Amino acid sequence: QVQLVESGGGLMQAGGSLRLSCAASGRTLSTLHMAWFRQAPGKGREFVAATFWGGGPTYYADSVKGRFTIDRDDAKNTVYLQMISLRPEDTALYYCAGVHSYRTAYNRPDAYDVWGQGTQVTVSS
Repeated sequence: QVQLVESGGGLMQAGGSLRLSCAASGRTLSTLHMAWFRQAPGKGREFVAATFWGGGPTYYADSVKGRFTIDRDDAKNTVYLQMISLRPEDTALYYCAGVHSYRTAYNRPDAYDVWGQGTQVTVSS
């Protein structure tokens, strides 16, 4: 059973940058599709980005396209989310998630069966 632990969140001013990390233990990430979601207070969990195992494509929500980059280092068993040009509306609890095989669309939270505990990102104006 894989465990995921996010880190790298914090308080930033608008326009700043952060890099989130998601470290896995208990199982290699190399055979998992991985994604980042976020959840703002009072809102549902929102898809941010996904990366497929085996060198597949990456996907982004329209709201972060061009500003966020997801990448993975299977040798370090870690997935990253590089965020630039942060905006106040990016404020949320950010989660990484993984699954071996999709049973539904990659941008749905219920597509993933392993989740981290989340890391808070707060962007001030």
